[in-house]
Amino acid sequence: MTSEACATDASMRRVLRADLLDFTADPGFALPNEATGVRWRPDHLVLIEDGRIHAVQPAAQAVPPGWQHVIQEDHGGRLLMPGFIDTHVHCPQLDVIASFGTALLDWLNTYTFPAEKRYADPEVSRLGAQRFLSALWAHGTTSAVVFPTVHKVSAHALFEAAHAQGMRLITGKVLMDRHAPDGLRDDVAQAERDCIDLIDRWHDQGRQAFAVTVRFAPTSTPVQLAMAGLLCQTYPGTYMQTHVAENQDEVRWVAELFPDARSYLDVYDREGLLGPRAVLAHGIWLDTNDRAVLRERGAQIAHCPSSNLFLGSGLFDWVQAQREGVAVSLASDVGGGTSLSMLRNMQDAYKIQAMQGNRLTAWKALHAATLGAAQALGLAHEIGQIEPGHMADLTVWDWAHGPVAAHRDRLARDSHVTGHDALHERAFVWMTLGDERNLVETLIRGQTVFQSLLSSGFDPFSGPSISDPEPA
Repeated sequence: MTSEACATDASMRRVLRADLLDFTADPGFALPNEATGVRWRPDHLVLIEDGRIHAVQPAAQAVPPGWQHVIQEDHGGRLLMPGFIDTHVHCPQLDVIASFGTALLDWLNTYTFPAEKRYADPEVSRLGAQRFLSALWAHGTTSAVVFPTVHKVSAHALFEAAHAQGMRLITGKVLMDRHAPDGLRDDVAQAERDCIDLIDRWHDQGRQAFAVTVRFAPTSTPVQLAMAGLLCQTYPGTYMQTHVAENQDEVRWVAELFPDARSYLDVYDREGLLGPRAVLAHGIWLDTNDRAVLRERGAQIAHCPSSNLFLGSGLFDWVQAQREGVAVSLASDVGGGTSLSMLRNMQDAYKIQAMQGNRLTAWKALHAATLGAAQALGLAHEIGQIEPGHMADLTVWDWAHGPVAAHRDRLARDSHVTGHDALHERAFVWMTLGDERNLVETLIRGQTVFQSLLSSGFDPFSGPSISDPEPA
């Protein structure tokens, strides 16, 4: 779909009827009955015009003049939420998701780097971007912070595909000039030119935003890190994304490579890479001083629970990060993570906290993947809530899929518990038993980009494999 066609389609009016759930504030780690900021609006209408939410009102209330002839799309009894925001995910790593048996550093060399080499081919990048974005939509994700590869064309392909659909996307070519195989190392001067070209072409073009993308400290020389910091200072509206303190072997390696740095995080901080638009994945092995720096700089940690468990990286202490004032969002980190589904990642996040004696509520997890992520990215005026003036990036969900989940949901729904406790019980069951099979529809700018196979027969994964250059 061209951007012109997308703009034309977005002028259409739509009215959705469903039960609305979103957030007005961070519920924190309070018990469900003590949580604030949860907004539950059963049987409401969402009026959509020109890609934005025009109004939200009870279904029993008469629609405004001019809307009487717009047919209501009735999702009665279903859940309507803001689209999920995945703050750390790798486009090319759909090729290596579910790869067996290695920890982080071996995993990169054995699986990831060989897969990423193929993205030097523009056609592989184009098809890979289309497949990846379709997969996000099929899992209920409408905005993302994405790693492509070191190749400029891989970032361009992502920008182009997202722009055509009007999707909010943050990405940028990966910087990596050492400790990587041939075909994946760049040159500092050329990398800088590539980044500037992409900034000039794509940053603030529609809903696209450029991120200075440092793979991680070991794969960039000090000269390249200094260049990346200069880009952040020269183009202050851009983002910065990287990895930090994911694995203990990685932390030790960084200490050997940068002996003058106080910590892994300090490698980035002293080059001016940390700020309110910095997204750092993992952050498991940070200390109190590091967390204080993150708080002072306004940077966020993208917590990647599925990946941390699968690669055996460690257990992120979310409660401590919250207590020390660090912003934390939620991310899939595919392909180290095992699913693009944010619900599945919430399930793993709950287990990680439980292993540390903490309890993650559905409210905290869902907030982190919607309004919390939007706020951390400086985009709460646009995404993360079902609010007039916001972009109509929305998802519609069935509360249960399959007989076991349906039985459990029925018991939760009919529970004697009252108020938000009852709603949380049902939401927690949905979060714990749900996944992409519960997803009914995904909208971006008010337009359907995914519908359940059961209702439409649409298959977002049809077409050639990522290694096949033939067009879909």
